Amino acid sequence: MAAGATTVNIPDTTGYTMPLEFGAKIAELKSRVSNIDDAVISVHCHNDLGLAVANSLSAVSNGARQVECTINGIGERAGNASLEEIAMAIAVREDLWDVSTNINTSEIFNTSRMVSSFTGMVVQPNKAIVGENAFAHESGIHQDGMLKDNKTYEIMDPESVGVQESKIVLGRHSGRHGLISRLKSIGFDPSEDELNSIYKRFLELADKKKEVFDDDLRLLMGQEVAQKDYRHHLDYLHVNIGTTTIPTATVRIKSDEKLVEESATGDGPVDACFNAIDRALNSKFHIESYQVRSVTVGRSAQGEAHLRLKNGESFFSGRGVSTDIVEASAKAYLQAINEYSIQGEVNELLDAVTAP
Repeated sequence: MAAGATTVNIPDTTGYTMPLEFGAKIAELKSRVSNIDDAVISVHCHNDLGLAVANSLSAVSNGARQVECTINGIGERAGNASLEEIAMAIAVREDLWDVSTNINTSEIFNTSRMVSSFTGMVVQPNKAIVGENAFAHESGIHQDGMLKDNKTYEIMDPESVGVQESKIVLGRHSGRHGLISRLKSIGFDPSEDELNSIYKRFLELADKKKEVFDDDLRLLMGQEVAQKDYRHHLDYLHVNIGTTTIPTATVRIKSDEKLVEESATGDGPVDACFNAIDRALNSKFHIESYQVRSVTVGRSAQGEAHLRLKNGESFFSGRGVSTDIVEASAKAYLQAINEYSIQGEVNELLDAVTAP
């Protein structure tokens, strides 16, 4: 400093020190170096033990006024101190600090994503401040608390770091409160009875995939409305397939409060399912068209099957949704058969009314 240095850097380039230890080093420099105030003490901490941010903050509390840090904590080996974590620790707990930064924190999230895209280094989902799950809540208890008051589980507003809003993640740990809130946000207001049925089906779906999206809920709601008056429901499905195995399907169908179980083979798993359903219901329909598509995102996306049956001059459509396209196809076939059954009952009523 006597030679003109205005910044003196004190590094922990191996990430070895503990926060109390590193803070004490800075405090000792402040007390023993007579002209220490002629320069800014800077610190440079590595994260080998996951303590880079803690060491940097300990240094600041003991007199350091510059921190060398990086976006997303990228750097040599386990990385450096994360800029976003240090900046937000000082901003959120301003009651404990007599220092501040001039960082525009609302640009932190965008900057993080930009750095990630440039470097090809993906930000871990549970990364503090900028991770995908930093403002996401899946636990039913957490969701309930969040919906009542977001400060129950969030110590900072998502907008303060550039995230648009908190994310209520619907998964197997979600409760009814989180589900009903999301349903209302996408335009549904189910009755208590509908909610009981939907919640049961929601849990079944959540067991099959990590996260349930809005499109999944719309499909569940559509199914719930459509299946109210149906006579035939798929209770069980088992399919056996393989490169050297004849495709075989076993179905158990709940029909008018009775359970009927049948097995059949086919050209493929879907054909085997259709044949097993035909045997169970003692029916045979001509399938005019059959299509399958993905309706939600990801590898665990739900598949939607559409088919149309022809009986005489009449057509009956069915639609089924599942993470298993074979199950979706079986549901679609049953729905079309249900439509045929409902139409038959209507015709019988009309014939009875018009009979002399």
